[in-house]
Amino acid sequence: MSTLLTDFYDYLFGELPLTELLRQLAVIALCIACGWGLSRWLRKLFTLSGGDEQSVVHIGVKSFMRVLSPLLILILLSLARLALIRLKLPVTLWHVMMPLMISQVAMRFVFYVLRRIFVKETTAGAFLLLFEKVFATLVWICVLLYITGMWPDLVDYLDTTMLPLGRHKTSLLTILQATASVLVTLIIALWAGAMLEDRMMKLSSMHLSLRTVVARMVRAILILVAILVSLSLVGIDLTVLSVFGGALGVGLGLGLQKIASSYVSGFVILLERSLAIGDMVNVDRYFGKVTQINTRYTILEGLDGIESVLPNEMFMSTPVQNYSLNRKIIRLATQVTILYQDDIETVLSMLEKAAFAVERVSDQILPQALLLKIGEDGLQLEIGFWITDPENGRLNVLSDVNRAIWRVFKTQGIQVAHPKRDIRLMDPRSFEQSVDSMASSAHKSAQSAYNAGK
Repeated sequence: MSTLLTDFYDYLFGELPLTELLRQLAVIALCIACGWGLSRWLRKLFTLSGGDEQSVVHIGVKSFMRVLSPLLILILLSLARLALIRLKLPVTLWHVMMPLMISQVAMRFVFYVLRRIFVKETTAGAFLLLFEKVFATLVWICVLLYITGMWPDLVDYLDTTMLPLGRHKTSLLTILQATASVLVTLIIALWAGAMLEDRMMKLSSMHLSLRTVVARMVRAILILVAILVSLSLVGIDLTVLSVFGGALGVGLGLGLQKIASSYVSGFVILLERSLAIGDMVNVDRYFGKVTQINTRYTILEGLDGIESVLPNEMFMSTPVQNYSLNRKIIRLATQVTILYQDDIETVLSMLEKAAFAVERVSDQILPQALLLKIGEDGLQLEIGFWITDPENGRLNVLSDVNRAIWRVFKTQGIQVAHPKRDIRLMDPRSFEQSVDSMASSAHKSAQSAYNAGK
């Protein structure tokens, strides 16, 4: 049987005149040049001129250009082929160019979709790069088999090769088709979910927590629908999933209570908006900024840079202090004790001015100095102040205020009070007599208690 590659060689070296060959080559070269130039023009059109190279628009257009270039070339080649057929001119080279361009479009589109789904940063992981290489190799092998005319023979071989699966036998072609259908439906569902999440995150009219929970619920629904559709395409009866659903319910009721509670708590947190990304919270012994809210756990980044992974159940069963729920302004205070002879009104004014001079102290609410107690050692004072950036830490601003107070006290000659105790030294003989008297009294008391017990 004559193959496509043999026919191509016959046209190239035998039946096809040189002028026809050069005409086809010129048309193909023109289509490639026009497609490449048009893709460059579209890239400049949709990319922000003079904008940031790392902007979302720039990165999205740049990544899709790898798909757009071969797609435009394929469209131009198809139009040129139709035009040559209408002019009754040979299109022999198109038997090779069309499969090549279709494979290019398919590979680059799959790579683009996978990167939109799985790549969150600017670089792809090692596993994704390895998968892309394996997928590209398989596509090129299929193209080579198609051009050489061996593709129908390979399909017949896969269809006649039977593999035992339990009591039944299934052809290798059916298994490959089922695997491909499952992968394609899952990839489409994940891609649609990622696209929807990107669009939802750009809606400023909706709360961030609500956007997150809606996007993730839609993604979960899409994945579930994709799995059900793929199983139907494979030919698996969906009624068998009822047994699995019952077993899953029993498992959730017994061994997966904590996990199920964390998942439910995650959706409740996102829906009621009691916690949002960027909030400064204190739960149990953890304090930090919320950087991620997932369906099972929440990540808190402490002021020391350490990230804590906390199950969402903790935020539902433990009291949570949210410093950013309604307003990001909190009160801090530090205390100091001064001597009695210092003027109290002057010292209170000094404390307020010293705290207000610190950079991070808010001017929305002025610092306030209070006399808390007239104590045994001196006058106990407190200076309270407010900050609007709790995410930058509390201890450092307390340190700055204390240092400012200390500098003012040193400059104005204000002394900090300290406990004073008087120590009296007794005569050794008097001390021994006192000890003997105490011991005698204790002995008499013990003896009386013993006699009363008898």
